Amino acid sequence: MFSQSCHTCRAAAVYVAIAVISAMAPIATADEVRPAYLEISEANSGVFEVLWKQPIVGNKRLPIQPLFPTDCEMQEQGPPQFTASALLQRWQTTCELTDKQVSIDGLSASLTDVFVRVTNAGREPQTYILRASNPMLAFAETHAGEVGYIEIGIEHLLSGIDHVLFVVGLVLFIRKPWPLFTTVTAFTAAHSITLALATLGWVSLKQAPVEAIIALSIVFLARELAKPEEDRSPFTRAQPWVMAFGFGLLHGLGFAGALGEVGLPEDAVFWSLLLFNVGVEIGQLIIIAIFACFVWLSVRIARLAAFNETAIFRGSAYVMGSLAMYWTIDRTILLF
Repeated sequence: MFSQSCHTCRAAAVYVAIAVISAMAPIATADEVRPAYLEISEANSGVFEVLWKQPIVGNKRLPIQPLFPTDCEMQEQGPPQFTASALLQRWQTTCELTDKQVSIDGLSASLTDVFVRVTNAGREPQTYILRASNPMLAFAETHAGEVGYIEIGIEHLLSGIDHVLFVVGLVLFIRKPWPLFTTVTAFTAAHSITLALATLGWVSLKQAPVEAIIALSIVFLARELAKPEEDRSPFTRAQPWVMAFGFGLLHGLGFAGALGEVGLPEDAVFWSLLLFNVGVEIGQLIIIAIFACFVWLSVRIARLAAFNETAIFRGSAYVMGSLAMYWTIDRTILLF
């Protein structure tokens, strides 16, 4: 009877994994859809310079483009430039853009966001986010869309499903408060270090292989989680914080790729980097708090129902590992 019950639990876990993967397949590469960046700055009195930075992922770029007022003459400042990860376009105009309306054509049909930074002479820079639900910014009407780099950091963490999944895996893997705290702290410290080094240009790695290895780190964590505790690697059991620190270095490079493509203002690199990192940490804490409560509640319900709670963690490991393996294969294929 017990054997049949365990078999049922395992089968249920597999079905749950298949269902979750099928549901999440359309957004499985969502973290690879990097935000675009539009910068409007007043160079001289009455002269505005515009920079459009559109990320390229897998040798493709999204069909989105900024639309400026029809009564504004936009003069291209040279041909478009292509870097390893982005398309750059520059314009100049004497039109008072910050008193008009700017929108992003095609944004409503995409999964990405556009960060807009506006600098007027004699005023503090302002940052906005344009989303699919609101692809238009009317500067003269409202500043309701204004955001800071803290919000950008929170949004990137919460929308970066692979980073979220790794943090969820840590919560599932380490169930005691103090070891969980030290492990998450190590992960935080590590990705903060590489985020800073990469964003400041002191470390440079291609983003595509970094993203593939990040997915592989989730496969490793899911594999360990799926094993009975006594069969897990002695290294991850005794010092999980070292494992988290090592993988955190990789995840920091992933964050840096997103921030680098969004762009940092040259006049406020340090503070923008710091605020973005604070936002990432806030998002991470939100995920940990919510999922820790969910795990606690699930275990309590399982015990009250005389259900084998191990099946919950093993089923979660199957979902994590299967989804992460899909990412790993998909992102590895893009390398060739």
